[in-house]
Amino acid sequence: MSVILETQNLRREFGALVAVDDVNVQIAGGTLHSIIGPNGAGKTTFFNLVSGTLKPTAGRVFYKGEDITDLPVHQTIHRGIGRSFQITNIFPFLTVQENVRLACQALGKDSFRLLRSHARFSDYLERSEEVLTRVGLAEKAYHVAATLPHGDQRKLELGMILAPDPEVLMLDEPTAGMAAEQVPELMDLVQSIQEAGGKTVVLVEHNMNVVMRVSDRITVMHQGALLAEGAPAEISADERVQTAYLGELYETSAEEEAP
Repeated sequence: MSVILETQNLRREFGALVAVDDVNVQIAGGTLHSIIGPNGAGKTTFFNLVSGTLKPTAGRVFYKGEDITDLPVHQTIHRGIGRSFQITNIFPFLTVQENVRLACQALGKDSFRLLRSHARFSDYLERSEEVLTRVGLAEKAYHVAATLPHGDQRKLELGMILAPDPEVLMLDEPTAGMAAEQVPELMDLVQSIQEAGGKTVVLVEHNMNVVMRVSDRITVMHQGALLAEGAPAEISADERVQTAYLGELYETSAEEEAP
């Protein structure tokens, strides 16, 4: 598989604090690649650097071989990188369909004509219907977004990211705040979107059971640096990772889930 995202000696300093310490990562196209680490490991800062939300102190970010380090976020989106945030990022007082339609429109030629009748945007409406069907919200298209349960709001946010059909989906703690019983459904949806569309998913996630189940490859960060990288089985067996992060807590959880 070819590399779609790459960082070279990526570094971010906040005064005397080195949040990301010369990290080199390659993410293969068409895979689900998770970034994990204990609190304060630098994974969210790294995620923000890769997505363009934050600029590095040093180092470079490449997308399909192009240096995108200094590009503003809207330009990285146009190139095919969509991202979510830890806090649900939707328009709460618009309908579900209007949320997705506006996400479609944002990358189209009508992006600044927000006051025109929605009926004139037939292409965007058609695309929004396709997306809502894909994320399982077609029957709630005319519900006000704020009235959706939290799990459905996360699906809506995923739909908004999918609207312009990006090649890379960057998901920051997508299961945060969700009830435990809702998590498998959302992650199954993410996996199916990734596999069916050949998309690349970069996932920051605290739920280790989720990470170990869905990931093709895992990068582990610790104190701002890259600690380990490999397939889920390699990471779960890595003593350095167990010491720094997983430890007895994960081992106990795995034993409890074993048949």
